[in-house]
Amino acid sequence: MTTERLDLARYADEITGQARRAAAELSLMTSGAKDAALGAAARAIRDSAAALKAENEKDLVAGRTAGLSTALLDRLELTDRRIEDMAAGLETVAALRDPVGEVITGWRLPNGLRIQKVRVPIGVILMIYESRPNVTADAAALTLKSGNACILRGGKEAVHSNLAIARILQKAIAEEGLPAAAINIVETTDRALVGNLLGMTGRIDLVIPRGGKALIARVASESTIPVLKHYEGICHTYVDEGADLEMAEQICLNAKVQRPGVCNAMETMLVHEKEAAAFLPRICRSMAAAGVELRGDEAARTICPDMKEAAEEDWSTEYLDLILSIKVVKSVEEAIGHIGTYGSGHSDAIVSRSMESIEKFTEGVDSSAVFVNASTRFNDGGQFGFGAEIGISTDKLHARGPVALEELTSYKYLVYGSGQLRE
Repeated sequence: MTTERLDLARYADEITGQARRAAAELSLMTSGAKDAALGAAARAIRDSAAALKAENEKDLVAGRTAGLSTALLDRLELTDRRIEDMAAGLETVAALRDPVGEVITGWRLPNGLRIQKVRVPIGVILMIYESRPNVTADAAALTLKSGNACILRGGKEAVHSNLAIARILQKAIAEEGLPAAAINIVETTDRALVGNLLGMTGRIDLVIPRGGKALIARVASESTIPVLKHYEGICHTYVDEGADLEMAEQICLNAKVQRPGVCNAMETMLVHEKEAAAFLPRICRSMAAAGVELRGDEAARTICPDMKEAAEEDWSTEYLDLILSIKVVKSVEEAIGHIGTYGSGHSDAIVSRSMESIEKFTEGVDSSAVFVNASTRFNDGGQFGFGAEIGISTDKLHARGPVALEELTSYKYLVYGSGQLRE
């Protein structure tokens, strides 16, 4: 980790320059070469598990001293399982179809010109993220497989872990003949450098921030480079009239407690008034047993008076913790309206037996993923079968939902002629 004061402008110029050169080299690499490098990287991660845990412990000690929440410390920790998951994730990405060079569509014009729309790498991608060090491996794998060079700027809370992971990956891919600078890690925790990087138009092609609302807002406001983002994950589950309440209980519990500190965890539960009396006592008992603090509207508190009174700001809060707001609604239309007012366009679910309600909900809720009788926790690149993800976008251009290999490519047109001239 670099601790001395840097010439930030020079550092930004150097790191983006080497990434640009690596991107040009990487774009010519075969799928086999990229896959071999990812396989070597996976083996190197497994072989370095003890060293990774030692570096991670430095971050955990610093995080406890700084007073990080239990949820944030959980996101930060590298257990044996998570290290294995990182390695397996690299192998999974290696096994995926390479999108680079894919002909998206093609046609022939009456004048004989043959046109193909072909996937190509974006170029250099800057990733700015917080807490979870496994993002370092996921981002490096996905950008490398899609032919892009990456510049990774993790949060200071995971600096030792991120540097250790990136250096292992760099060494592994270099030994397989790929440019080490295809994976770049920012070695300084000086936040001012981010401002330098966000102005590097022409050197960096896309910025992907992944973290809290303040980080993403800063990146979106300061960047002169296109940004792919989501601000918050204010996710809802609506329990409809006539729903299978056993299924609803299990789905809501999973969405809230399976891993509360992530963006696709449920933050608000909406319950139809005709199911509230039967459903709320059982779900409140289950949530309380899991350590969840409940905050309800007047109707919910009439049924379960032990829960706290929900304030207006609760409906628009991403807790990232074991806290849940609960509202009783009169109809699926009211549920859709509440989500439209307070949601963030991330992940929302309906639990229902009614096809009419399901169709209204799936058509009326405009989120990156809408779930029917399933947990919002499935809005994830790995769970969707993409191998991994670099983030979940709530934007509509150019990607939405889990950002994986195809979303990390652009396209160009190849036009083949035989001497045609425009008249």
